[in-house]
Amino acid sequence: MIERSEADGIVTLRLDHGKTSALDIELVEALQRELTAAAGARAIVLTGTGSIFCAGVDLNRVVDGGPDYVKHFLPLLRDVLRQLFAMPMPVVAAANGNAIAGGALLVYASDLRLMSGGRIGSPELVLGVPFLTVALEILRFAVPRAQQFALTGRTVPPDEALAAGLIDEVVAHDALLARAQELASQLAAVPEPSFRLAKAQLRAPAMALISHNGRDAEALAAWSSPSMLEHIREYLAGDHDRTN
Repeated sequence: MIERSEADGIVTLRLDHGKTSALDIELVEALQRELTAAAGARAIVLTGTGSIFCAGVDLNRVVDGGPDYVKHFLPLLRDVLRQLFAMPMPVVAAANGNAIAGGALLVYASDLRLMSGGRIGSPELVLGVPFLTVALEILRFAVPRAQQFALTGRTVPPDEALAAGLIDEVVAHDALLARAQELASQLAAVPEPSFRLAKAQLRAPAMALISHNGRDAEALAAWSSPSMLEHIREYLAGDHDRTN
């Protein structure tokens, strides 16, 4: 589900869950465990498997599980996004392919963001589901034109993502992991107290809003409502990808 390796204090976490590493309860819980276990690492590299990084929320699990599943899953997703965003050590995302919706947020929550292929973006509103506060604040923090990308749901390939400030580098697929580990090592060379303080200072305004949780109760109610679940079911029955 998540492959873990470590070299010279750099922990590499590779998402490997089904064909698309879609986010479900099991993957989110595994990511929580791995991030907690990496508390003593010098840096973290987060990557995926094959040609897809993470295709977002597993919507089939959402509609099959109904309100009970949603009420369990969404708080877990909220917590792991906050945990990743607040990790005190350097985190480098190496997106090896599509990073969509929740997958994009994993990239945006990182300190440096590399991409080798696929598309990245936040199409939640195209599907019709609301954003959690943590999702919007990570998006607002990381993406220069956050409102445009949130409201239009546009996804873009790596070159456009680089030009728009969604990612920091485009890297060939076969060089992606090595480059991510190189950058992680460079960031880890900064004295730990200085890096940790600077990162906390940079992210403090976003963290304050995330901690407040905004209108998350309203978002949770919308996600788990019968009308929303039916809307997602109709979306999946159409000619669309089966993840958000």
